[in-house]
Amino acid sequence: MTRVVVLGSGYAGSAAIRSLQEELDEEADLVWVSENPYHLVLHEVHRCVRKPSVRNHVTVPVEEIADEDTEFVQGRVVDVDVGDRTVELEDETTLDYDYCVVCLGSQTAFYGIDGLEEHALTLKSLGDALSIHERIKQAAVDADRTDPAKVVVGGGGLTGIQTAGEVAALRDWTDSHIDVHLVERSGEIFPGHDHEFQGAIQNKLERHDVEVDTGKAMTSVGEDAIEFDDGDSMEYEVLVWAGGVTGQDSMSNVDVDKDHNRAYADSTFKTSDDRVFAIGDAALVNQDVEGGPHTEHDLWEQVVHPDADASPPPTAEAAMEEGKHLGQNVARTIDGRELVHWSYINKGTLVSVADDAVAHGVVGSPVNTFSGRPAEVLKKFISARWLAKVGGVRRAVDAWDDM
Repeated sequence: MTRVVVLGSGYAGSAAIRSLQEELDEEADLVWVSENPYHLVLHEVHRCVRKPSVRNHVTVPVEEIADEDTEFVQGRVVDVDVGDRTVELEDETTLDYDYCVVCLGSQTAFYGIDGLEEHALTLKSLGDALSIHERIKQAAVDADRTDPAKVVVGGGGLTGIQTAGEVAALRDWTDSHIDVHLVERSGEIFPGHDHEFQGAIQNKLERHDVEVDTGKAMTSVGEDAIEFDDGDSMEYEVLVWAGGVTGQDSMSNVDVDKDHNRAYADSTFKTSDDRVFAIGDAALVNQDVEGGPHTEHDLWEQVVHPDADASPPPTAEAAMEEGKHLGQNVARTIDGRELVHWSYINKGTLVSVADDAVAHGVVGSPVNTFSGRPAEVLKKFISARWLAKVGGVRRAVDAWDDM
């Protein structure tokens, strides 16, 4: 019997499991491996920085996603041996596979900045969010403090922006004496995006009393101070680093073509090894849509986005889409049928700043960039829709107020 092993329970892994359960017949065994017994709604985990009880809404137990015929194995993946077709776990358990789907996500990149990894908190897990909350609370109630506790968030991308917004919301909610700084090395926040969008986000941050410092590249980090390349320094009580991601260490020895531990995959999600597929943040998917059958989704992509050969962005939306389409290609591979090609359509971008939100490029919207109640409701709806898919409508309804 053919054995398909899926590694990871993020957006890509959870969507892949749902898709594979629909596509595979009784002649295949499906095994799901994850370090945690739940799926984490990572793009909303920053809510736990302000309100730890939100953990109940941003985690979905695997039993709500996996069918009874899907075998779940809890463990941390440390290697994949493509020659022997085995997956090695940290506890030395070995799992055989006929086909392996790698969706292990990413980890924080520290870029060799001296002292950064040692002193900074990150936001890549539920535990990370809860740790940030505790550290800020401790700093704010320091009995010896006469000046505001300074919380610095490094990195002006999506994670950094949303984290800074939640820290500001925590400060206001608890009436704490805290200064919040968002530091970005480039000359603008949310680098590479539309200027109108960037401006709207910065306005929201400043409205929430977040001080935005751009053009500030960290060169070293000490226990209580950050040094920058322009000679300036900044003292801090809590530092959160959200300045970039790279592939997981568990991919370092896997014998597939890759870059920074992210596997190269073609538009069918196959890697350089015919038995290994890769999706989500663990993959660099080449969206070359020439040749082979395509979904209607992809045909529209060819018309609307002629530059679709670039890898899709490392977003929840892209990972969900990849997981959704992965199942049919694994099933087609097992059956010896031609694979379907996939490419990404950007349906828009939403960023939350505390309870506010800013939307840009939303498909179907006559306005390019908008905020206010429409953006807030849309952001909630997107999160609730995903929760309904993986955990059911009741879970989505219960989580609505905290999204």
